[in-house]
Amino acid sequence: MTVRPIVIHGEPVLHRRAAEVEEFNDELRALVADMYETMDVANGVGLAAPQIGVGLRLFTFAYENDDDAPDRGVVINPVLITSKVPGSAPDPDETSEGCLSVPGENFPVNRAEWAKIKGFDEHGSPVEFEATDWFARVIQHEYDHLDGKLYVDRLTDRWSRKARKAIKAQGWTVPGNTWMPGVDPDPFGH
Repeated sequence: MTVRPIVIHGEPVLHRRAAEVEEFNDELRALVADMYETMDVANGVGLAAPQIGVGLRLFTFAYENDDDAPDRGVVINPVLITSKVPGSAPDPDETSEGCLSVPGENFPVNRAEWAKIKGFDEHGSPVEFEATDWFARVIQHEYDHLDGKLYVDRLTDRWSRKARKAIKAQGWTVPGNTWMPGVDPDPFGH
């Protein structure tokens, strides 16, 4: 297992739809192992392959939940179904998210409170579960990465302006920026 650098906002792989995984082989299983290691060292609750520069449709997660779902896993080639996203303004105290690819920042974003995800594990076996509340948010956040969306792309106008300003101030509008979990300081202070 190898910790991989996490790519930051300006990297093109984060802004395009990831390709379907076509082969469930040792190379894929090694990628999944690296993603778990990277997610753990980065203190993340999820990590999508595009976040380590790999344009494939898979993500790992580690989130203790009360749902009938695993606390840790991988979902490959996922299909997502959600409840309706609230139309009200997001509450900064209740709905703020962070992202390893927008390190150290967090902004409020509305998400559905229920999600169902179907896909495959690293061996090609079917995976399916439902998630609620914050766990549903984690699943939606990681799934968005596979469609080339970051949570900052879903912000309301007020928060979007603040996010764009922060991203520009950090120099993250261009490719080539990364951070290395376990080497660089933890941007979220864990």
